[in-house]
Amino acid sequence: MFHAIGLMSGTSLDGIDAALIATDGLKAVKPLGFVTLPYRPEFRQKLRECFGNQAGNNDPHVAAIETELTTLHAAAVDILLKRARRAPETIDMIGFHGQTLWHRPREKRTCQIGDGALLAKLTRIPVVNDFRSADVAAGGQGAPFVPLYHAARAATMPKPLAILNIGGVANITWLERHQERGEEILAFDTGPGVALLDDWMLRHTGIPYDADGKTAAQGKADWASVVHILARPHFALPAPKSLDRNEFHDLDLGQLSPEDGAATLAMVTAAAVARGFQLIDKKPLMLLVTGGGRHHPPMMRWIAELADCPALPVEAVGWNGDALEAEAFAYLAVRHWLDLPLSLPRTTGVPEPMRGGVLHRP
Repeated sequence: MFHAIGLMSGTSLDGIDAALIATDGLKAVKPLGFVTLPYRPEFRQKLRECFGNQAGNNDPHVAAIETELTTLHAAAVDILLKRARRAPETIDMIGFHGQTLWHRPREKRTCQIGDGALLAKLTRIPVVNDFRSADVAAGGQGAPFVPLYHAARAATMPKPLAILNIGGVANITWLERHQERGEEILAFDTGPGVALLDDWMLRHTGIPYDADGKTAAQGKADWASVVHILARPHFALPAPKSLDRNEFHDLDLGQLSPEDGAATLAMVTAAAVARGFQLIDKKPLMLLVTGGGRHHPPMMRWIAELADCPALPVEAVGWNGDALEAEAFAYLAVRHWLDLPLSLPRTTGVPEPMRGGVLHRP
């Protein structure tokens, strides 16, 4: 068993999630601790302004933000270790996702900033980062990257099982057990998660998210807009597939009120999930929901209605939905250490099981 820390900063830009787990990199996983370090509004805005910057950290401005981002991640590690009462030398490695600025798998390119060498120096712990590049270079989608961890956590659970992660982008892990073929896994991005809703809320209310779904609950979804958005090419593609956070940057909801716009965008997420289940053509015994979207009651209700199956937060089976994605990158760091695949043909569309990540020693 290895002791590893995972660090996640998602496209929802709420902050850094840091999780400590013990794992063998296969099916044994034991969560040991978790903290969140929220971003200050000023830093969140600086990160937001970097989205889509094709130069990445070759741009001196982005490079400076990358250094600040990495330093904040080191602070999150320090806080986590203190709360867990652990010394750095008791940790085998850190899985450092970094911050995605843009994702272009069709061009075999993706960009996550985060200085792995600097983080290893600051924490005195080996760091694995750059998880997605090898997959994308080999022709994979480079996302989603959490399905193997979902499969490990759900190893003993009844199948078929679906795990829906609603972060900035939403993705599904479908787990099925066949008598002849054994365990099977399929994963893909269904469509927008909360990113479009967060951007709408920031633009129209000055608040970067719809707390408890209250704004959407006061509005009415504009179905013409929902249908128009779901006519975009991504939704007709077969799985596996992935989506860039900024794919819908040109979205125009006309003169909708803040409440109706919030309801419409929450409904888009729900309708995209339901359409995703059409690709599978089966219903799960259980749909478990993780990520920030599970805290949005209207969205959760609409997912259950449109997908025609109960949608439960992962806490219903004893998992921590805030920690799950960070835990996944701790798990993937251990798999890198063991020279095991991080992605599969049916999770990212990569031609063969793909290893990945870059190791930085302190």
